[in-house]
Amino acid sequence: MTGTPRDVVADLREIAYLLERTAAATPKVKAFRNAANVVEAMDARELEERVESRTLTKISGIGDSTATAITESLAGKRPSYFDKVEADLPPEAPPTKMQQALRGDLHMHSDWSDGGSPIEEMMQAAKDHGHEYVALTDHSPRLTVARGLTAERLREQIKIVRRLNEEMAPFRILTGIEVDILDDGSLDQEEDLLAELDIVVASVHSKLRMDADAMTRRMVTAVANPHTDVLGHCTGRLLSGRGRAESEFNAEIVFEACKQFGVAVEINSRPERLDPPMRLLELAMERDCIFSIDTDAHAPGQLEWQSNGCERAEKAGLDPNRVINTMTVDDLLNRERPEPTL
Repeated sequence: MTGTPRDVVADLREIAYLLERTAAATPKVKAFRNAANVVEAMDARELEERVESRTLTKISGIGDSTATAITESLAGKRPSYFDKVEADLPPEAPPTKMQQALRGDLHMHSDWSDGGSPIEEMMQAAKDHGHEYVALTDHSPRLTVARGLTAERLREQIKIVRRLNEEMAPFRILTGIEVDILDDGSLDQEEDLLAELDIVVASVHSKLRMDADAMTRRMVTAVANPHTDVLGHCTGRLLSGRGRAESEFNAEIVFEACKQFGVAVEINSRPERLDPPMRLLELAMERDCIFSIDTDAHAPGQLEWQSNGCERAEKAGLDPNRVINTMTVDDLLNRERPEPTL
């Protein structure tokens, strides 16, 4: 054996990371991340014995594909699974002007809600990616399907973020939430807790087919809330799978409200969202809105998706100075909101 358990764990996690970049099915990604955790907890001698006796698959959490990768890695070989996953990766391109200007990401999730990785893994990946800061924005209570955070759980998470900030400085984790915009436009979390957070992304996740006038009122009410920093994936559309049509609302009124209250319109970089559509992105630019280019990442590899949003922003001719996550963290947190003239 020329490899080590540490090499094996690194290979398994890199495969998972690459799978995440290709938007592979969650079970496939979890298979490699779970196998990495299993190997990390094993004694080196036991791992070697399991490989030699070909009994790796008898261990809970290790299947045929991960067992093959472990065997190859421990033998000092590059696992053949890399070839399979790398064939599905998009071609590498040099960073664009917008990508170079970005300092952080204001929308991402951990396994505290519907993300697939622990907070520490997500933050380390963001730091390794070159970000200066990120906002941890797990879901709010009403989105039970995504294990939305109650006020109590969110307060626990804030304590963890504060500890990690001490350990990972100067990299900065911003406390945050992706809060549901309720039917009447109110936000799905306690008022005093929202006031304590660094970043609040407000998004519609329910009743997406609401009447256009009602949806407009709902969104404007949320945008006018003094705690809202970013309007998330504004149309709610989905482009893959069974798909989902855009919500109907008066975009001119909603974007005017975003301008008036200093709320950033999110350019969501998830391949199945790419929200807002180009015509609405261009309309928001015409209305002099500010923006946030975010990944909405649910796994470390998805942090690479920010290039999708940058590409669309540059195609529309958006100036980086109008994107709030090109700001330094201090300027971002201390930015002044305009006085509405509505």
